[in-house]
Amino acid sequence: MTATATTTRGLNRTGEKTAASTNQQAYRASVRKRRQLVRAAQITVLVVLLGTWQLYVGGDSRKAILFGEPSGIVAQLQTWITQGTSLGSLGDQIKITLEEAFIGFLIGTTLGIVCGIALGRIRFLAEVFSPYIKVLNSIPRIVLGSVFILAFGLGMESKILLVIVLVFFGVFFNAFQGVREVDRNLIANATILGGSRWQVTWHVVLPSAFTWIVASLHVSFGFALIGAIVGEFLGASQGLGQLIKESQGTFNANGVWAAMVIMGIVALAAEWLLTRLENRLLRWRPPQLSGPDL
Repeated sequence: MTATATTTRGLNRTGEKTAASTNQQAYRASVRKRRQLVRAAQITVLVVLLGTWQLYVGGDSRKAILFGEPSGIVAQLQTWITQGTSLGSLGDQIKITLEEAFIGFLIGTTLGIVCGIALGRIRFLAEVFSPYIKVLNSIPRIVLGSVFILAFGLGMESKILLVIVLVFFGVFFNAFQGVREVDRNLIANATILGGSRWQVTWHVVLPSAFTWIVASLHVSFGFALIGAIVGEFLGASQGLGQLIKESQGTFNANGVWAAMVIMGIVALAAEWLLTRLENRLLRWRPPQLSGPDL
């Protein structure tokens, strides 16, 4: 009897493992199928949009000047890649814009995190600087690009400063709010256990606010690209923004769109890297509900 019961339990466990493995395989197959369906739908939407655009222009030179056309954009990109642009090689223009965006992004992010945490933890500082931050945030910051160009010239410094200003406030407010949302019981318990203000901030507040901070990086890098492009558009000798300005001045709509395509590719690559960084830094988070990744 005992041997029969043991054998039965063993068979049950084997059957449960087999069923679990089968369910897991079915789930993975369902996920792959859904992913393929989504990719196919995305490609279909892109093809329909580009096809409609191409058909609307239909070889009309006037419409091509005003709106550009997909075939002309591809031809413009090929020309820039093989022959270079009027400002120099295409790689140099991309490099200059990315350098401005990345340097400004790093500085603006660092300042935003430090100031957000400091003002979130020290109430006196928050009360002192609150009106100034609100006033600066209410100013259309993009117009500061003209001030920076007048003060610092057409070099990279003016573009980097504009990027810093655009990035700072997004990161700052997320860091500030993240600190304010930390569970007060956790802070009280850490203090009771003998943690200093610095230790509580480093081991309790910062990890709790990190989700807010990392979430702000996705939007902030977009603002970094905008700041670099707009700064170059306002006044520069090189860069993608200057390339767009020159294309606009010569009524080359395909050139404007081609530069925007390059910006889009750069933004998607940066978004992919930031998502990988977020997944690595926030591996401790519980699984999120399924939904679109926007």
